[in-house]
Amino acid sequence: MKISKLLPKYLPEYNFTVINEKEFQTLGLVGSDTGASKCTFIDRPEFSDALEGDVTMVITTEEISQRIESYDVGFCIVDNPRVVFFKLHNSLADIEPYARPRFKTKIGKNCKIHSSVIISDENVVIGDNVRIDPYAVIKDNVIIGDNTIIHSGVVIGDSDFEFKREGHEIFGVTHCGGVIIENDVEILANSGVNKALYPWDNTIIKKYVKIDMLCNVSHGVKIGSETMVVALSGIGGRTVIGDRCWLGYGCIIRNGITIGNDARINMGSIVTKNVENNESVTGNFAIDHDKFMEDLKRRAR
Repeated sequence: MKISKLLPKYLPEYNFTVINEKEFQTLGLVGSDTGASKCTFIDRPEFSDALEGDVTMVITTEEISQRIESYDVGFCIVDNPRVVFFKLHNSLADIEPYARPRFKTKIGKNCKIHSSVIISDENVVIGDNVRIDPYAVIKDNVIIGDNTIIHSGVVIGDSDFEFKREGHEIFGVTHCGGVIIENDVEILANSGVNKALYPWDNTIIKKYVKIDMLCNVSHGVKIGSETMVVALSGIGGRTVIGDRCWLGYGCIIRNGITIGNDARINMGSIVTKNVENNESVTGNFAIDHDKFMEDLKRRAR
């Protein structure tokens, strides 16, 4: 794809200048691993040093382009890089080769799917021995592994809360990625697992994960095997959670952080920074659990 061809066709209302144009295969954030050549955007100087080898085009301002001109990339100079980037993404969301190919939905053997369940006619794969209870919704670009149980009212593959501002306008960003739920997962009533934003990405729930009622798993989240997520917890987009973790009742995990293997996020915690392997955190904002308890005892004296 070439940005000089795409912008006049899909976003003719925006003025742009292209310098040293290079082709790209997809769109993605700086630092994201797309597995393909990508066009990204930079609208803040602090990200100008984060370009990686798969970036071939950058949508940015003239000022920032001068800071990164030593990189072997092309530039598309615009006034509002973020808006142009996401509106281009929206324009391409249903168009191949950017969008995912379409195929008829496939359902495995010995499944128990209630008659009220809504399943997209396209781009869903359901494995063997899967149970889906009343009023669940399975949207497109979803894979559900063998022996998985989906309880009533669960929605898998919906869009996430992702909006951008342009002046007084607030526009939504199309979600055209997917969801992969591995074998032996169980998701309890009225929880949501949202699809990834970009077509090359997936929200991934690995084997043996258990997710309680009224939880939200945002776009592009990766949850490791045997992890348990207790009711009323929310996990922000692009967060990576390790194996065998525990997320207690009512936890809030901010977007884009990493939680290591065997970590424990105690009930009501608001996690805003990375958590190490085997670490236990508590509080708002969450800190090491033992330190939290020491501080609590000291205040009570």
